[in-house]
Amino acid sequence: TWHLKKIPQIVSERTFSLDSPKFEAKTKLELNSVCGIECQRNLPVPSLSELKDFLSYETVFENGTRTLTEVNVVGLALDPAGNTTTQRSSRKKRQIYGTDSRFSIYDKRFMTNFPFNTAVKISTGCSGILVSPKHVLTAAHCLHNGKDYVKGSKRLRVGLMKTKSRGDGRKRKGARRSRREVLEDGKPSFQWTRVKSTHIPKGWFKGVSGDIALDYDYAVLELKRPHKRKYMELGISPTIKMMPGSMIHFSGFDNDRSGQLVYRFCSISDESNDLFYQYCDAEPGSTGSGVYLRLKEPNKKKWKRKIIAVYSGHQWVDVNGEQQDYNVAVRITPLKYAQICFWIHGNDENCTRG
Repeated sequence: TWHLKKIPQIVSERTFSLDSPKFEAKTKLELNSVCGIECQRNLPVPSLSELKDFLSYETVFENGTRTLTEVNVVGLALDPAGNTTTQRSSRKKRQIYGTDSRFSIYDKRFMTNFPFNTAVKISTGCSGILVSPKHVLTAAHCLHNGKDYVKGSKRLRVGLMKTKSRGDGRKRKGARRSRREVLEDGKPSFQWTRVKSTHIPKGWFKGVSGDIALDYDYAVLELKRPHKRKYMELGISPTIKMMPGSMIHFSGFDNDRSGQLVYRFCSISDESNDLFYQYCDAEPGSTGSGVYLRLKEPNKKKWKRKIIAVYSGHQWVDVNGEQQDYNVAVRITPLKYAQICFWIHGNDENCTRG
């Protein structure tokens, strides 16, 4: 069951202008030397002032201007236990683990209906998920390498799935044909929408967060115009024990299956307070996908899917001085729920329960 929780509040304190970014970083879909499970266990619990710093955020607008918003955190009870993790199971190498268990979705009826219609393509080469009529959740490293914004993020666009139908040959007013991917029947084509603004937590930036940057590998994009499609709501990530079969699901646009929407599900192997470690088969391109669960609503017989993590991709992490590979997802904790909800609604009134 989805358990409603009282959410701490993220309150905007002040916003000021920054210099425009250079937009010169290269897109990198695999991260090196990030803090792994053993490293997470040894991290001290962030203080309230550190959390306020990590959860402050940059906003980049379509015209290249940039602001920094400092925030306050209200109603948070700090957990003295720190970054607890479950027992580590043995690791395997490679992004496709043993038999490839991914499913390509070809049927238009599935592709254009919930939950698969919520998957979107980001013009920098990642995936994302619709979380409101105008917002997309994705991974921060699809847009920023920790030091600068990636080249393709200056004119960022989001591709929403549509199926080819009569009239697709006509140009939409103001749209250039080269900006659309028109594929044969049975595969998705994309309606590309410009991004109005991008929010990234300051905790993602190197020099601010040090070793815990991966905990903040998420971003929200605001679209220029509403998409009028069904989107997926946010949920607070439960612990592994509270998940049916410990199973998670996500869909994205893996690079090795060009033009296909790829769905997969798998069980989680390990967790820390902020991360899930799993063996979901995935290739670059699916990074930034929304990871979701299907649980019952409180006091109802209906089931509901909610996003509980962002797929950060295949990452190399330091474990006892050695580099090991994992497929990692960033959990939506109550604090992250409060921040993402604040970005979506522009206030904290709609974000008190999650």
